[in-house]
Amino acid sequence: METILLGIFITGYLLITLENTLKIDKLIPALAMMAFLWAVIAIFHIPVGEVDTELRELIPAKTKTVMAYHLAHTAEILIFLLGAMTIVEIIDFYNGFEKIKSFIRTKSKKKLLWIFSILAFILSAIIDNLTATIVLVTILQKVIKDKNLRLWFAGLIVIAANAGGAWSPIGDVTTTMLWIADKVTVPMLFYYVFIPSVVCMVVPTYIATLLKPFKGNLENIDSDESNITRVGTTMLYLGLTAIVFVPVFKVLTGLQPYVGMMLSLAIVATFAEVYSGTKFNITRIDKDNIMHSQSPVHSALTKIELPSILFFLGILMAVAALESIGSLFEFADYLEKVIPDIRIVAGFLGLGSAVIDNVPLVAASIGMFSQPIDDSLWHLIALAAGTGGSILIIGSAAGVVAMGMEKIEFFWYLKKIGWLAFLGFLAGMITFVLMEAYIL
Repeated sequence: METILLGIFITGYLLITLENTLKIDKLIPALAMMAFLWAVIAIFHIPVGEVDTELRELIPAKTKTVMAYHLAHTAEILIFLLGAMTIVEIIDFYNGFEKIKSFIRTKSKKKLLWIFSILAFILSAIIDNLTATIVLVTILQKVIKDKNLRLWFAGLIVIAANAGGAWSPIGDVTTTMLWIADKVTVPMLFYYVFIPSVVCMVVPTYIATLLKPFKGNLENIDSDESNITRVGTTMLYLGLTAIVFVPVFKVLTGLQPYVGMMLSLAIVATFAEVYSGTKFNITRIDKDNIMHSQSPVHSALTKIELPSILFFLGILMAVAALESIGSLFEFADYLEKVIPDIRIVAGFLGLGSAVIDNVPLVAASIGMFSQPIDDSLWHLIALAAGTGGSILIIGSAAGVVAMGMEKIEFFWYLKKIGWLAFLGFLAGMITFVLMEAYIL
């Protein structure tokens, strides 16, 4: 029966990759795959929960109970994502990103690429790689009008954001998992992973500057600053500060990040409503019976990519199904037996995160290895899982969001960006190994 489940997952995954060939939106196979996997588990009473300590505590671990357990964790991610995207859209409602766009004076494509890559690397460590990607792709849409060129920039932003998130305890969900599980500490995470992460960002960015799309200057860069307003600038700083506040809230309260994000959204939304001077009735009807939004919050919510949210739901819950029956843990255990050096296993986990969500892979590694806190293996896993997902567009949350915002095709990314991400991943891993052998 496990073979049938794996077959359903592989079929769903192939349909996602063939989205543009089949002319079927990727959220359809993702949601169908999730439903079929859990349906088979329920109908045939396949045992679930035995491989996970938390799930074992839910005895009897019925399918509905285990599914609810995973849905709760998935919902935390989705609500966090919705909050971050709404704040970004509220900022955009007031043209807040025009202020950051005004800082970009160069018309050189190479210099512009370095600016976006460095911003993505730094921001992802502060506000997490997912939110950093949302912010920078939004700015990118304001700066570059050429769709094809924008896809190249978006792909490199994903690589840089994932690299920046790997060395920060709040930069990537998998690094946060290792931190919360007392496998790594913040100072040693920076000590081990920062330089390899920089390499993961610099190598693909430098190689990209040698490619044709980044030759020459931009012909039509919008340098008009007439849209910059005091309110817009205030909302930009308020919105970014609110997002940065989320990890602080988590440290202070111990609550999940989505709670802090909802508080931040409430604060930003309050200021947005005050600045808009509107009441909380969200729509009005004009003389032509056309409904218009009076609320900046409502306007922001209507612009959110809900198909991306649903796609994310399908993918995470489908992977959770495989995790619940132990397939992922069995695979990780098999790798450990076949490959003698567990650091090579960590590398394979990184490559696997490009295909399968890195969260269950890292969860499997936490239960599989028994190394003490701050052992170099944990930091290597943080680096591999955080950066390996860049190789495929659906291999990371940042990639999925960029895919939705810019409508990036799976095979386009694989052909144009995937090899750059792989070279960056490989360079970062080699750097880590060399540092461990000769410096650390």
